[in-house]
Amino acid sequence: MVEIKEVKSRKDKRMFLNFPLKLYKGNDCYVPPLYGDEKKLLGKSHDYCDQVEAVYYLALREGKCVGRISGIMQRVANEKWQQKRVRFTRFDCIDDQEVANALFDAVEAWGKARGMEEVVGPLNFSDMDREGLLIHGFDQLSTFETQYSYAYYQKLIENYGFAKDVDWIEHKLSAPTKETYEHMQKVSAAALERYGLHRGTAKNTREFLKKYADQFFDMVDVAYDKIYGSVPFTERMKKSMIANFKLIINIKYVAVIVDENDKVVSFGLCFPSIARPLQKSGGHLYPLTLLRLLHALKHPKILDLALIGVAPEYRLKGVSSALFFELMRLLNMKGVEYAETNPTLETNRNILNQWKNFPSVEHKRRRCFVKPIGKKATPKEEE
Repeated sequence: MVEIKEVKSRKDKRMFLNFPLKLYKGNDCYVPPLYGDEKKLLGKSHDYCDQVEAVYYLALREGKCVGRISGIMQRVANEKWQQKRVRFTRFDCIDDQEVANALFDAVEAWGKARGMEEVVGPLNFSDMDREGLLIHGFDQLSTFETQYSYAYYQKLIENYGFAKDVDWIEHKLSAPTKETYEHMQKVSAAALERYGLHRGTAKNTREFLKKYADQFFDMVDVAYDKIYGSVPFTERMKKSMIANFKLIINIKYVAVIVDENDKVVSFGLCFPSIARPLQKSGGHLYPLTLLRLLHALKHPKILDLALIGVAPEYRLKGVSSALFFELMRLLNMKGVEYAETNPTLETNRNILNQWKNFPSVEHKRRRCFVKPIGKKATPKEEE
């Protein structure tokens, strides 16, 4: 028998936070989020507290945790997209349909009580957080920005009655050929000259954030406005992201293109991969972890392409090519083996077409599912 318990006590919170660390122990591809950030979300005051309502559940069997899930009512997203959806996230579960069904039942009931009509997920508080269920690429190392999951999760979700809503695709990029690099260099120079643009510069991270942070967030809001599930940044979210930027950003791996007034018109934000250091610590920032992080940041082998955007008025004018030339330049830096694109919507052809300029392979795919509340799963016929 499965017992569903809402997370309330400190003991419950520790169980909720630690369950995935135990479930994925020894898995070489799973990368945990920062433990401190996850712990903060379980409190009353966090970056999204002014726009969401959230609930957290544990699944227990004979007193032992066998699953967990969180439900989110993202009011701003529902208003923006004219939907009545409750999101599920942080779904982790043993390979047991009874446990999965009990967890989804709890989120459905919680959402229904608040007037919601659909359950969708995995979706987080915003599209800047981990989202989508891994359905291909289970032998590939996750990035810090994405969530790993076991292959059986898809079966558990679909057996409950969920269907595909949208997919994201991830690519592994290598440095381009000399001919491609030189061609893109010419295209980039021509585009920049034609529109009076140039590469933004800064002496260090502090100066970069001072010059471009506000513009960067404004640009993200514009560039990602029509992106699936997106919500505008709040001041809390900006402060939190800037704090994280200070920890892992290196201006060598950031491409910003500005106009003659130093206004940002395009950006590409890359992070040296910190996946391995966090694997070793379970997401905790121990002193030894910080040393490992510092080494990874100074001597990156893998770059995570976190965010890419072009102002609407400069799209289809070659400016995106100039931005991607900057990314090519990064891949040619000493020690960098490859870059990970992080999730790109399967419908975002403008970005996906750019990967054709790189030696690339589609190595991961993740999916968001949707289900009307109250709709029963249709039993699958035996093969």
